[in-house]
Amino acid sequence: MDTLETRELRYFMAVAEELHFGRAAERLGMAQPPLSRAIQQLERRLGVSLLTRNRRGVLLTGAGEVLLHEGRAALDATTAAARRTRRAGGADTPGSPRNRLVLAVKAAASHELLHKLLDAYAAEPDAAELEVLPSGMCEQEEMLRDGRADAALMHAPFNSLAGFDSEELMTEGQIAVLPAGHPLAARRTLSVADISGIPDLPPARWPNSNGTYPPGPGPEIHDQTQLAQLIALGRTMAVFPDSARAWLWAEHAAVPVTDAPPVVTHIAWPAHSRSRALAGLIRTATEL
Repeated sequence: MDTLETRELRYFMAVAEELHFGRAAERLGMAQPPLSRAIQQLERRLGVSLLTRNRRGVLLTGAGEVLLHEGRAALDATTAAARRTRRAGGADTPGSPRNRLVLAVKAAASHELLHKLLDAYAAEPDAAELEVLPSGMCEQEEMLRDGRADAALMHAPFNSLAGFDSEELMTEGQIAVLPAGHPLAARRTLSVADISGIPDLPPARWPNSNGTYPPGPGPEIHDQTQLAQLIALGRTMAVFPDSARAWLWAEHAAVPVTDAPPVVTHIAWPAHSRSRALAGLIRTATEL
């Protein structure tokens, strides 16, 4: 059979990620024997071995690696379908809340553009209820894939637009955000070379999409407020799109980085979307 049940996928994903039946069963809130039987039945149905079992735990076979990758995408798709269906359902019931859309945005980025978009969309006669969901540096892509967001403001080259439809909205330069008292803060412009390897200002490190941090001496950053405070204290610096000036404190300085690549803001959405409310939001964004 070529069909898979979401229950089977969730069981397999737990074992594949834990690489241990006992831990996977505990994570799923079930006993180990029925979990083992479910995985064996899945292997028989597919006609392949997904796992290699030994005393220490389990290892993924080549087929198991494929199902791990494809299974994540499939579970994200089913979760996204449920979330977006619930948000859209209100529009079909008289007296219920309007259709609702969620727009994911990177904290403190594209501030003026976001204001214009919200005001313009609210003025549309058939506008849906629009919730703005701030996110971290690399979270918008995952939010679109798992249905937490219907659309996102994303920034090339930092965000990947692969797999999404998108429209370009704005292009801007980049700035170095420095402690106001730092010697480089007095410069009119800076280059990438100027801000590379400053001994007393190691650049801040944001988590990757898998939650790990890139190597380096700079502090690990969890949110925008933490970053702002550490810059003000003279512990780090960061490079942002020029629109980030909107959130700077008095203890910060912004200096243009003249040879940094331009940042292009896009509004992105799932390529398969058929939502009329979302189409209205995209149309408003492109007309700004």
